[in-house]
Amino acid sequence: MTSIQVLPRRRTSGGVAMVGPQPVTAARRSSADDLAVRLRAGDAAAMADLYDRFGDRIYNYCYRRTVSWSEAEDLTSEVFLTAWRIHHKAHGSPEELLCWLYAIATNLLRNHDRSRRRGHAAVLRLDPPAEAAPADEVVERMSADERVRAALDRLADFPRSHQDVFWLVTWEGLTYEQVAAALDCPVGTVRSRLSRVRQALRLTDEAVR
Repeated sequence: MTSIQVLPRRRTSGGVAMVGPQPVTAARRSSADDLAVRLRAGDAAAMADLYDRFGDRIYNYCYRRTVSWSEAEDLTSEVFLTAWRIHHKAHGSPEELLCWLYAIATNLLRNHDRSRRRGHAAVLRLDPPAEAAPADEVVERMSADERVRAALDRLADFPRSHQDVFWLVTWEGLTYEQVAAALDCPVGTVRSRLSRVRQALRLTDEAVR
């Protein structure tokens, strides 16, 4: 199998810059319809195409779930490296491949969340470090990070399966059918989980008014 390296994004003052495969050329765009076929054949260029197409969306998903640039970078790389290891499972249209990537990312995020909770519990047993002044880059991101953390806090009491549905539909803009494919569950389950979360959030809003 040909090896492939997925490089993380590089943060800049103006946003997130890509470091990795070169922009998609006309020749590569013309082969989009057989992207899954090329992936199953072990074509490393096809994986680069997949990264070009969906790297930003997977990165944003990981960032919104972790509220950490560095963790999102690491997880994004891991998503595409995992996809490369199981490239023989690739199938369907580019949109179906995106759902496949979201499924990989969601599983990795679940494992990451369990590890982070264990690490956080260990840190709490240590003396708190001296508080340092935040860097300019951190200050610029602080308000956006706080909004995401607030959303995460409000969802924390829901089962992880319900959180996954809410994030994929509300933040990632996937259809119910796409979420069902990503999470390997019926469309009706997606609808009911999303309805329960939205209803609970509405009740919470009404209670604090």
